[in-house]
Amino acid sequence: MRSLAISAEGMSTQQKFLEVISSNIANAETTRTPEGGPYRRQIATIGADAASGRATASTITDTRAGRLIYDPGHPDADKDGFVAYPNVDINTELVDLMIARRVHEANASVFQAAKSMLRRALEI
Repeated sequence: MRSLAISAEGMSTQQKFLEVISSNIANAETTRTPEGGPYRRQIATIGADAASGRATASTITDTRAGRLIYDPGHPDADKDGFVAYPNVDINTELVDLMIARRVHEANASVFQAAKSMLRRALEI
């Protein structure tokens, strides 16, 4: 049963990655947030819980600067006519999305294989 729990935990962790990546893609052009300024890219990270030793996913904010584009007619333009856009690169997000999806699929395959082996063991 532990093999089922491990692969289920892996799928759950990758789900967090997928949520963060999809949020980044959805906000790639957001120039104004409730906190002020452009959207900041979020990065999902994995760490270990000190008490249980289980993997935990957390989110940090990428502090790199975003793009400045000259557009004096934009409502969020500064006094010089530049608009600050998010520090989200769609190409990077798409690569991260493909990786997270593949890891999720691998965990799902392991889950199915472990389930099949447990069924066969019960038939013995």
